[in-house]
Amino acid sequence: MRFLALLFATALGSAPAYAQTDPAQAALEAAQMLEQASISLTEADSARDRVRALTETLQAYEAGLTAMRDGLRKAATREAQLTAELRAREKDVAQLLGVLQTIETTAPPVLMLHPSGPLGSARTGMMLSEVTSGLNAKAQALAHDLQEVQTLRQLQQSAAETLTEGLIGVQDARTRLSEAIADRTDLPRRFVEDPVRTAILISSTETLDGFASGLSEISEGEIVETNADVTDLKGQIALPVQGVLLHKAGETDAAGVTRPGLVMGTRPRSLVVSPTAATIRYRGPLLDLGNLIILEPQPGLLFVFSGLQEVYGESGQVIPEGTPVGLMPGGTPEIGAILSTSGDGTGTDRSETLYIEVREENTPVNPESWFRTDKDG
Repeated sequence: MRFLALLFATALGSAPAYAQTDPAQAALEAAQMLEQASISLTEADSARDRVRALTETLQAYEAGLTAMRDGLRKAATREAQLTAELRAREKDVAQLLGVLQTIETTAPPVLMLHPSGPLGSARTGMMLSEVTSGLNAKAQALAHDLQEVQTLRQLQQSAAETLTEGLIGVQDARTRLSEAIADRTDLPRRFVEDPVRTAILISSTETLDGFASGLSEISEGEIVETNADVTDLKGQIALPVQGVLLHKAGETDAAGVTRPGLVMGTRPRSLVVSPTAATIRYRGPLLDLGNLIILEPQPGLLFVFSGLQEVYGESGQVIPEGTPVGLMPGGTPEIGAILSTSGDGTGTDRSETLYIEVREENTPVNPESWFRTDKDG
């Protein structure tokens, strides 16, 4: 990874000003993000709050891999564009090289000789000076294009090692995060779940409505009251996962199912976090929703996130904002799939779906009345 950074620091240092925001620069910045995430992962074990430190590290890895993926795809597209342009200009390039070679090989006395005498020679010299300046500009532009092609090719050749390190790092961060959450003992609890009562409720429930209305029955005793209030955040709460909005509330999906919540498309193994401080009211499998977690940010308000592969935390715990609550399903993509440009910009790499439902007094409401959906990505 350090070699990649050194490569671009050298190559881009002599590039023209307009190229400083090109795909190669974007890929360099992504490599630096991944390297910083690697450093953060090393430091996270000594952090006082390991869960928070590892969460930030994992999010940094996800952001770095996303940036690297996008940067490399743009680099491949740019390299193909430049190559096509250079091929289309082969005749012009050959003529340019021929003129430059003629100027270089013509003897000085011949260049200065003109039938009209010294005045004609002077005028000819001025004209040649202007022509030479234009030819030099074209030659420099050609050199810049060739240099950019070479840099982009070196980038793609060297990227596999950087991506491999990043993918290993993100897997390591996920493992350490799971361990840190399992070892956590500092969270307050509003109740302790009774597994027998929970099993009875699940077996007797046919809908999410019925399950949500019976949540108060799954505790061993009384549930401690809370005065938590997130009303001021209504409409501005960040989504719990990075992704794209696939279906809004009330829209019918490809399977012909219409739900009152929204559906987010995410990349495999994406981290899902609690968007606010909340109580975990339930976590685990339910009906046809797969693994889900139900959060209670304030009395009478429930956030339901379903479609998870792994679910973190325990029912009854009160968790801070930004606490990891689960991981999306899927496998880690191969290097070739990451470098592929076939799905660039189409969202096809976001193959997993997270369903988000919001319930007020056990009645579904449009999640967009609480969540800010214009910042997805």
